[in-house]
Amino acid sequence: MVIERDAGRAPRRAPTLAAFLALGLFWGAWASVLPSVQRATHVSKGALGLALLCVTLAAIPAMLFGAGRLVDRFGVRAVAIACGAFAVAAALPGLATSLPALVLALAAAGVATGTLDVAMNAAAGRIEALSGKRLMPLAHGLYSTGVMAGAIGAGIARGAGAPREAILATVGVVVALVGVLAATDGAPVTAPDAQGLRFARALLVIGLVGAAAFVVEGGIENWSALFLDRQLHASAVVSGLGPGLFGASMAAGRFWGQTTRRSDRLLLVAGGAVAAVGCAVAAAAPSSPVALAGFVLGGLGVSLNAPIVFGAGGRRSASGVATVTTLGYVGLLAGPPLVGGIAQASSLRVSFAALAAVAAAAAVAARLRA
Repeated sequence: MVIERDAGRAPRRAPTLAAFLALGLFWGAWASVLPSVQRATHVSKGALGLALLCVTLAAIPAMLFGAGRLVDRFGVRAVAIACGAFAVAAALPGLATSLPALVLALAAAGVATGTLDVAMNAAAGRIEALSGKRLMPLAHGLYSTGVMAGAIGAGIARGAGAPREAILATVGVVVALVGVLAATDGAPVTAPDAQGLRFARALLVIGLVGAAAFVVEGGIENWSALFLDRQLHASAVVSGLGPGLFGASMAAGRFWGQTTRRSDRLLLVAGGAVAAVGCAVAAAAPSSPVALAGFVLGGLGVSLNAPIVFGAGGRRSASGVATVTTLGYVGLLAGPPLVGGIAQASSLRVSFAALAAVAAAAAVAARLRA
């Protein structure tokens, strides 16, 4: 979202960056405990993919119709409110023992995720606008760091015998603490442009390129642990390394992107090509180390997608950043159910081959866009 310049005080960096870190922490831990959740709920890969789709179906309306109003009314404290709701929602999927319960839990997590995503990006955008310094790559890099820490930490905890309920409840406590930190910041956040989404051709193209890369990101992040567990029979600790190393490579790519002067187009094209190679390597992997190398390449390839796409929309118009953010978020959350559906019809190897094709298409589209 675009934040207009004004004379107001910028939000403090620490609570905003902590929110990005906490959101990543949950999704990393969630990816790592996903095999345990599947066993506890007795659902097939296809049904699990459909359940994950509920995150998308709940998050998008929350972003479009609820989160903006929350930011308008409470400013940066919307981050605190969203963290409070997310702290509760984070624990719910771990308590599910049936498909209906899992669907409801993931829907609640989707609403909280979408709301927190808008609120923390609004805060980061305001800091950039008032300070004149870039913050979005660092913020998204910290999100990836959270994914890494959550996945590896949850994998280690699972290996030590910790149940999924305790792991996700612990994450919820961390999110609640971030909310308390954010509640101490009273700086206002300018409301997003409410004129509606204008799907101009250039924005639509860049938004679709971003959405394709987000499909790859969501697919690897959510299914890498299950791929290692089911396809390659890895231990709980090793399977947790899938989303963990993916998150680490995402973070490394974003921190590097904070300093590079290479063009956005070149970064998107090269990133899509690297991600395609990574997904293809994972799809054909004969062992866990090879698959992990593929996930690392995939993370490096898609790491700068979000900062570049959100920035490109913001440079054009307020409605532009809303357009690309919405398209990107749909892609991010559509990736997991897409992988699950393909896996149910064939196998997880075919699913990751499909992600390779999506990444390659994104690279071509980025190269050809006007």
